Amino acid sequence: MGKTEGSSSGYGGNAKSHRICAWAAAVALVAVALAIAAGSRNAPEIPDSATCNKSCECLPGSRSYTGLVEDCCCDYETVDSLNKQVLHPILQELVKTPFFRYFKVKLWCDCPFWPDDGMCHLRDCSVCECQESEFPEPFKKSSGVLSADDVICQEGKPQAAVDRTLDDKIFNGWIEIDNPWTYDDETDNTAMTYVNLQLNPERYTGYAGPSAQRIWAAVYQENCPQYPSEDLCHEKKVMYKLISGLHSSISVHIASDYLLDAFTNLWGQNLELLYDRVWKHPDRVRNLYFVYLFVLRAVTKAADYLEQAEYNTGNPIEDLKTQSLVRQLLYNPKLLSACPVPFDEAKLWQGENGPELKQQIQKQFRNISAVMNCVGCEKCRLWGKLQVNGLATALKILFSVDGENNQNQPLQLQRNEVITLFNLLNRLSESIKFVHDLEPLIEKMERHDSNPTATS
Repeated sequence: MGKTEGSSSGYGGNAKSHRICAWAAAVALVAVALAIAAGSRNAPEIPDSATCNKSCECLPGSRSYTGLVEDCCCDYETVDSLNKQVLHPILQELVKTPFFRYFKVKLWCDCPFWPDDGMCHLRDCSVCECQESEFPEPFKKSSGVLSADDVICQEGKPQAAVDRTLDDKIFNGWIEIDNPWTYDDETDNTAMTYVNLQLNPERYTGYAGPSAQRIWAAVYQENCPQYPSEDLCHEKKVMYKLISGLHSSISVHIASDYLLDAFTNLWGQNLELLYDRVWKHPDRVRNLYFVYLFVLRAVTKAADYLEQAEYNTGNPIEDLKTQSLVRQLLYNPKLLSACPVPFDEAKLWQGENGPELKQQIQKQFRNISAVMNCVGCEKCRLWGKLQVNGLATALKILFSVDGENNQNQPLQLQRNEVITLFNLLNRLSESIKFVHDLEPLIEKMERHDSNPTATS
């Protein structure tokens, strides 16, 4: 098992230190349910080319946004249109294919930052293995993962438990390559298992309290430890916006699939949560769009590699479909025309301090990835690890391999990295679509709150 780098003390922190980050104080609220204000817009026709000379501004009397997404070369209207017409439909199909729905992950927690206080054995967060009879025949080969006897099964609520059906699928043709942006314990095959993501959707789990608060406090403190936001260099601001945008997306998924009534097991949309954690915070919306374009840029930059990658799962028909969907996404003419370069990574790490700064931020992100081992709810840990790994893969593509500094190091990705990259992009795509589609309802709620005596 690898060790984290840097100081591991002070992750509990106090409220004052959290204010360094723009909205880290909200960490004390519901578990993974912070963040995003979504300024959706009417979907215009996709323009023929991206315009990179607009400024970002809010429309008068509205929370809708226009102009370029900050630090990107694609405007809000184009993002909404591309997402609705192109990316979201393709991604929804892609993540359901056999290759992309199985994620290899170490679910048993081993927190490197603070003592195990029993949080991994909470009643609502335990998991039991599914019976072998539930597995299709092609998935019954042994892969050296944990057997049912190795897992302590306890009673757990279904919304917090991970369904491990089909967790023994073997994938061939991929090699294990360390990612300099991630904590290295995820290469420990003896402690890892395959999880069907379609059986374990990202949603509300009830995870809250000191354990959940401590997770986000640790994430934000590691990302911006002692710098006032106005003094942050551009690279550190980018890193903060990535974490903030990811946090925003997680909040949207909790609000979009929320347990409204535990007694009747009624699930639905929690618009009040979306409004409180998202809609009224414009910076969270902007950061959501930013991380979406950042990850999209990584996918398009690695297009040649991803097109030629092996998507073999032993099902020729499904595998051909997977490869076709990947190509449709990578080389979609609307995407290439409207937003060919979503984010310009060449602007970062410039100057004589660039390499040193890169190593520093890389170390911080490794520690952030290690914090995911401390998440007390198993489903939250699953999706936290997947999305942080996906973001680390995007960072690896954009900043760890390039033509100038690493000419003899061609891009190499693990199978798991490709899976997390596309699943993260799908999560972000869903978040943007959700807040866009619910804009009329949220605006109606906002008007009612500002004038509660008004009749409808």
